[in-house]
Amino acid sequence: MKPVTSPQELRQYPLSDLPAIAESMRTTLLEKVDKTGGHLGGNLGVVELTLALHYVFDTPNDQLLWDVGHQAYVHKLLTRFEQFESIRQKDGLAPFPRREESPYDAFGVGHSSTTISAALGMSIANKLKGCSNKAIAIIGDGAMTAGMAFEAMNHAGDCQADLVIVLNDNNMSISGNVGALANYFSHIQSSKLYASLKDEGKKILRRMPGVWEMARSTKSKIKSIVTPGALFESMGLDYTGPIDGHDMQVLVRAFEKVKQAKGPKLIHVITQKGKGYPPAEADQIKYHAVAKGFYTQSATPPSPTCMPTYSKVFGDWLCEVAEQDKRVIGITPAMREGSGMVTFAERFKERYIDVGIAEQHSVTLAAGLACESMKPVVAIYSTFLQRAYDQLIHDVCIQNLPVLFAIDRAGLVNDGPTHNGSFDFSYLRAIPNMIVMAPSDAHECRNMLYTGLYAPNPAAVRYPRGSGPQAETHATLTTLPIGKSRIIRQGTGIALLCFGSMLAQGKIVAEHFNATLIDMRFVKPLDEDTILECARTHPLLVTLEENALIGGAGEGINTVIHNNHLHCDIINLGIPDYFIEHGNPEQMLSSCGLTAPQIIQRIKAYIAQKEAAYE
Repeated sequence: MKPVTSPQELRQYPLSDLPAIAESMRTTLLEKVDKTGGHLGGNLGVVELTLALHYVFDTPNDQLLWDVGHQAYVHKLLTRFEQFESIRQKDGLAPFPRREESPYDAFGVGHSSTTISAALGMSIANKLKGCSNKAIAIIGDGAMTAGMAFEAMNHAGDCQADLVIVLNDNNMSISGNVGALANYFSHIQSSKLYASLKDEGKKILRRMPGVWEMARSTKSKIKSIVTPGALFESMGLDYTGPIDGHDMQVLVRAFEKVKQAKGPKLIHVITQKGKGYPPAEADQIKYHAVAKGFYTQSATPPSPTCMPTYSKVFGDWLCEVAEQDKRVIGITPAMREGSGMVTFAERFKERYIDVGIAEQHSVTLAAGLACESMKPVVAIYSTFLQRAYDQLIHDVCIQNLPVLFAIDRAGLVNDGPTHNGSFDFSYLRAIPNMIVMAPSDAHECRNMLYTGLYAPNPAAVRYPRGSGPQAETHATLTTLPIGKSRIIRQGTGIALLCFGSMLAQGKIVAEHFNATLIDMRFVKPLDEDTILECARTHPLLVTLEENALIGGAGEGINTVIHNNHLHCDIINLGIPDYFIEHGNPEQMLSSCGLTAPQIIQRIKAYIAQKEAAYE
């Protein structure tokens, strides 16, 4: 069967053809993602669900909101078929839904657990405008564990908005789902009690005069005892399910029913992550996201000599210090694999805590552990720590509790604006009591983590995705002097003050100009003595950081120089004041003017301009 390339075309087919269309779409998805790489397992699991939603609802007039957004590939394939092979490529389709990209993308997503709130807002707006459009939030891959989802459901049940929530329950986020809520969903899936009571009870009671009316009047009380969806019903949501998320006829019937109904509805759909592709069904974690060539087996195997990623360096370090200190506890908000904690979770089960997608809770949990003299280490991506900023300030830093934050995926990453770690220097250095470090290589990363673990204050070590320029990861751990930089190269005329990952570009630039090169190490506290010495002995200072210029480390250096009444020329280079789009690492650095050739050109232009001004 030829691919279906639009929702309008899909709706021309009879319901009986939809299973065949789903199989064709699944094959197309495998072939397309093989060429681009990207999220796979969750998307294979929502093929039937996506088609059924577009088949029943009048998209884009009815609004589909995908949560989390990496489940939206099939949605994009159906609505942007000809463009799909550009997904995740520079200037191509974004890897997540984006409003400006298509009218079918009702809401931009990237972080999880936001769509029920947004869909509720749309539902209220539709009601106020007097239109009958439906807003449908499709939430899955562990996103229901976040408190924001429950805040939104609590409100939805109270205001009785015309909202549809589709819970895509595949028992997975990236790893398996964790916590009491996951156990509750498992109980729902296995429970047949309510369904059998309801179906058989109706048949019997309808034959008994007078009893049927009495039964109907007590339905809600009985239902609250035996229904598997009692939690949602108690919040004022009309619960349907669980239903088979791979049965097209069942899905279409369920959606047609809620399309005609009023008030908040929750449909509980059971899907299988990786559905239809045996390797992904067998290893749902490995095939959560894939590299190019996974399907045709044309992917380039990793070089046996390639250096360990920062995530692995962190994971190995965590195991090392946990062996030495029984107070060390590792915490992750559902990112065990990405943060390099698999081995730690296996070796130190009693000291490994996965809280699910609940970043706020992870931070305050760590604060409580620190209160009792434990050594909590929160492994979290830069972009996800943003979601727990109040907890970081209120629960950790105001109380000056010694919690270590191992901040992965800092700087620019290929998933674009929703996942770039562009702001952590800025938002961390603004908080009193924080120590903020940025390693320039793997060995530095280990020592900074060790320094932060035993610091008397809250501490953060932020490192990029991928590997560092050095693999010396087995040396003895050393505590670094707080707030002290290191001189990499002594030169003249120009001083390059580099933070973290930018040291690699700085080395090339320093060689070109015979410049002094400083690895600043600490974003907070800054090494004021070295900054002032450079300002006194070099006519030009250049700061380099893979962070937003506004509020960043460069601005901190400017302040130090200004407050000490020194005068020298300064060029601050970092991420400009706009969101950086997706692309490969070199393309993203280039878009910010942060590659070595661009930095050299910028310095030359500045010097030429200064010289011209004195002629």
